[in-house]
Amino acid sequence: MDESPQGLEEDEGGKMKLPAERDVVALGIIVAALIMFVGHAGAVLPGTIRVMLGTGDGPANYMVSAFLLNAALVIFGWRRYNELMKEMRERRESEEEARELAFTDPLTGSLNRRSMVPEVDRLVKQVCQPGARDCAVAFIMLDLDHFKQINDLNGHRAGDTMLITMARRVRAVLPDDARLARLGGDEFACVLCYDPNNPAVIDRIASAIISAGRQPFEVAGGELAISLSVGIACSTALPDPCDNPAEEMLHMADMAMYHAKKSGRNRYDWFEPKMERELRLRADLENGILAGIARGEFVPFYEQQVDVETGELTGFEMLARWQSPRLGLVTPDRFIPVAEELGVIAELSESVISQALRDARDWDPRLTLAVNISPVQMRDPWFAQRLLKFLAEARFPAERLEIEITEMCLNENIGLVRSMVTSLKNQGVKISLDDFGVGYATLAQLRALPFDRIKIDRQFIGRLSRAEDTANVISTIASIGQGMNLPVTAEGIETESLRDSLRRIGTFKGQGYFYGKPETAEQVRNRLKSEARLAADTAANDTPASDIVAARAADPAA
Repeated sequence: MDESPQGLEEDEGGKMKLPAERDVVALGIIVAALIMFVGHAGAVLPGTIRVMLGTGDGPANYMVSAFLLNAALVIFGWRRYNELMKEMRERRESEEEARELAFTDPLTGSLNRRSMVPEVDRLVKQVCQPGARDCAVAFIMLDLDHFKQINDLNGHRAGDTMLITMARRVRAVLPDDARLARLGGDEFACVLCYDPNNPAVIDRIASAIISAGRQPFEVAGGELAISLSVGIACSTALPDPCDNPAEEMLHMADMAMYHAKKSGRNRYDWFEPKMERELRLRADLENGILAGIARGEFVPFYEQQVDVETGELTGFEMLARWQSPRLGLVTPDRFIPVAEELGVIAELSESVISQALRDARDWDPRLTLAVNISPVQMRDPWFAQRLLKFLAEARFPAERLEIEITEMCLNENIGLVRSMVTSLKNQGVKISLDDFGVGYATLAQLRALPFDRIKIDRQFIGRLSRAEDTANVISTIASIGQGMNLPVTAEGIETESLRDSLRRIGTFKGQGYFYGKPETAEQVRNRLKSEARLAADTAANDTPASDIVAARAADPAA
């Protein structure tokens, strides 16, 4: 399909030809009019002069008419010519403006992705020519870290100001022959040639870009700061042959930039082939998690919680596991961070909690169930209502449920956390502060929220047998718990010596591999059944003998 504007054609150079540039007929008419004008003037003017001098007759009337008509035709042609020239200039200006809009970013004045791609292709083709000097093409991609928060908190005008300023700063540290483009959103790209034997040049440029971007921005009478994540790709890493070098380099730089973000942001990384493998694994993991939630592949496992002094089983902590048909049994440290980034952690967690409540309903009523709550769920003002709904649907007593929240939640929105905790406490749910000692929880926060228990992080328990000062820390936490009437749970008890050390320090509930690895719902049920600790067993044991005799009399088959 012809995509040229109506009435225009393209010449060999790709420029538009206007009708005035190719209207030979109109030009011929004007030239003929001029010739006829000169001819008629030669016939009319001598007679006119003779009449004026009184020496003879004037020109014939038809000659005068023809002469005047030619004069009018010449004037009309000249005016039309000027109008066409003006139209040509205006159309050329419109064409240049349209070309500029098509190939540049209107906000920052940089190139855009559409124009950057052929520029990179041209440079790569240039350095790959036989006899070309020792040169390679570097593609530098940069992304503003947490830019969405700038827009959300300060408005899009502040974000636009930051993008304009960032483009100006980056342009200032680039060499004169480098090209800068805004690929879209808060992503920019730079392309330049360099000596592949001296990659330190690109390192210095990347460091300068990061330093320049880190400087505060003046926005709306205040200052904002932001960091950059930068990825670098080199033309020497392109596959040979490569049909689309620009797109391939953009892909490699994007992977390097993503790696920089994953490694802590505010840094740059060169592309390495292993990054692509990691990215593909990550993509497979993301797809697997999304499909696994839909297929119900995430299930609860249960870790025993016991009284450290007596060894009596007191309950279980629910731990999510992913039974992937391709990856096998996957632990939470692999899938929970990914699920949080995908925004599906709430859906995943709630489905597993709902199943755990149904499983634990049939246990001994004296056994408790502890579940971990993600910080993402604690930011949801409706989570408490949904959890209470799950309890009602499973017919699980609220006083047997214990939710564990981390210290991180206390520093995000203490007002929302207090409201949620209070709502759950009013229904009988118990609240534990998880991983105590590794975050920023204070005694004031412990007093501000109605906690029922604190849990010592496994990091402290693991060092208990190796560092004497760790015993003092654990003893202090135990004293805080005793003083505030908060029972203490110790996580990560892996050996008998750790258990004995805790016994010497104080009174604890404990959990860890020393007491057994996490088990499936079926394994837990079988073990509790063997110990007569299912709800049905305890109900039978608690039934008075007179009731049993009466029941047998009413039903001899019983």
